[in-house]
Amino acid sequence: MMYQTAQQWIDALKMVPLPEEGGWYNEVYRSDETIKAAALPARFAGDRCFATSIYYLLKSDEFSAFHRIQQEEIWHFYEGSPLLVHEIDLAGNYTVHRLGRDFEAGERFQVTIPRGHLFASSVVEPNTFSLVACSVSPGFEFIDFEAPKRQVLLDTYPQHAKIIQQLTRD
Repeated sequence: MMYQTAQQWIDALKMVPLPEEGGWYNEVYRSDETIKAAALPARFAGDRCFATSIYYLLKSDEFSAFHRIQQEEIWHFYEGSPLLVHEIDLAGNYTVHRLGRDFEAGERFQVTIPRGHLFASSVVEPNTFSLVACSVSPGFEFIDFEAPKRQVLLDTYPQHAKIIQQLTRD
């Protein structure tokens, strides 16, 4: 059977809503080996597994809100509409990355968001979805996640007010 709808993928991949960020996910890999906290940079508050990976699905009427994590996050495109990954770097520069299959249109199968950068995502085409995977190393823990309040982002990056308004929830 070919999966053609977001709900078919959500059901097949046993996805659940992703709290705070938005969209749907299922963790499909978590290394069974760990890195001790003493061997990690000070920004980590404990041991971490070597790596984690999730399936992530975003419907076109949803968005992934601006957030940041302590690790690099690699996004891998799989299926559906192209996905925009919006990034604000540590210097306040805004970049939008297009994940998808149309290389001539500037789309790529993969993009890496550096640690500490803010990022959010949105689906390009209406009435569709994007199915991707996200890989993180060292492995992700929810304690590594930060979703700054809308007003904090607006005060810090007023030059990006329009996209911050679109891709935050408060």
